[in-house]
This record gives sequence, structure tokens and C-alpha cells, in this order.
Amino acid sequence: MAVGTPTLVERLRANIATVQERIARAAARAGRDPAAITIVAVAKTFGPQMVEAAYAAGLRHFGENRVQEAEEKLGVLDPSVVAGSTWHLVGHLQTNKARLAARLFRVVQSIDSLRVAQALEQGCARAGTSCDVLIQVNLARTPGQFGLPEEAVAEVARGILALPHLRLRGLMTIAPQVEDPELVRPHFRRMRELAEQLRRAVPEASWDVLSMGMTEDFEVAVEEGATMVRLGRAIFGERH
Repeated sequence: MAVGTPTLVERLRANIATVQERIARAAARAGRDPAAITIVAVAKTFGPQMVEAAYAAGLRHFGENRVQEAEEKLGVLDPSVVAGSTWHLVGHLQTNKARLAARLFRVVQSIDSLRVAQALEQGCARAGTSCDVLIQVNLARTPGQFGLPEEAVAEVARGILALPHLRLRGLMTIAPQVEDPELVRPHFRRMRELAEQLRRAVPEASWDVLSMGMTEDFEVAVEEGATMVRLGRAIFGERH
């Protein structure tokens, strides 16, 4: 499949440059190195041509919300793009999709129970793969949102550490949707504090990844310690 028209690549390159500038300014305000922050381009609903154009524009980390959509997309992407990129599952993982997820993704950001982690472990063992995982935390206890309450994270983390095909790297959260990003600053700050507490309570895990911040609020997330931001519209434009 062709990478896409130069116009599309250039448009995405301009979007990426804008995002990188905003991350750099936010990191500078917090005294952080912007190179420590990874952009995950969330490709949900965007076709393979957009992913290939984003790859040509310089991105290497891509996220999907649904396992089935990722399977369809990865099946038609240019093999060099698949080989050269890292795919993240950022949406909820059902246990019956864990075996497929183990083949498609190198990072699963949405572990919200030990049962899900165990299913992914079994999938990785069968596929002969390994996977980096993040524990999703529903810090605000938002109804209908997946994720563990913060008091349950340490116990699940200890269970994950016993699974040989999974590498526990850190935490992920989705902030409440608000008009003013400043309103979710305490949410992101508490996530950073939780990660610091877990480094002491469960030192066997690295806790070096803090995935938080999306198009609406990523600058505040960076200021509060995010090492990974998940961006869709800021990279690809409005979803249709």
C-alpha cells in the first residue's frame, strides 16, 4: 500500500511538530526533558493510509482501542511500517481477546484486573511473545470507566510480577472530561504521587511509565509528570 500523498504526510508532519512544540513548552515549565515523553498516536477509526502517513512523518508508537480493529489494520499495513512501529492497546481488553492481543500488541496499557493480566500471560505464552503492561487506574471512580481504584493497584501489581511473559512498567489513567484542563491537574498530580508510592511499596517493578493526557489535556499531564501521552485528534484531525 502506498504511504499516501505528500500533502497528507506534510499535514501530519505539521501537526506532529505543533504537538512537539507544545510538549516542549510544558516540559520546560516543569523543568523536564521533553525527550522523556513518548507520543502514542491513537489511530482509532483512522485507516491504514493515515497510519502509514504518520509513520512517514516520523511517529513510531501507535494506539488502538479495539483488538479487532487493530487486527484488520495491521493485516493491510505496509510490512515495513508494522516492523518499525510499536503498537499499544489503549482500550479495554476482554479476556476472550487476550490471545489475539498477545500477537498484535507489544504494550497493553489497560490492565484493569489480575484476571485480564493472566489471560494475556496465557496468550503470550502460546504465541511465544512478551508484553509490556500498564495498570489502568480509575482514580476519579468515574462510573462506566474501566480501571482499578488506587487502593487495589499494589495487590494486582504483585500478581502481575509473577507472570513471566509480562513486564509491568507503570500506570495509565483517563482523566474526567472537563472544559478547562486545569480542573484535572489534581488528578494527574495524584497519579504521579501514586506511582511514587508504588516504587516504594512494590520496588520489583520499574514504574517508569506514566501514561496520561490526551488531546484536551496533555500539556497539563506533561507538567505533572506524564512520560507518555495518547493523542488522536491532535495528530490526525477530527474523527469521522
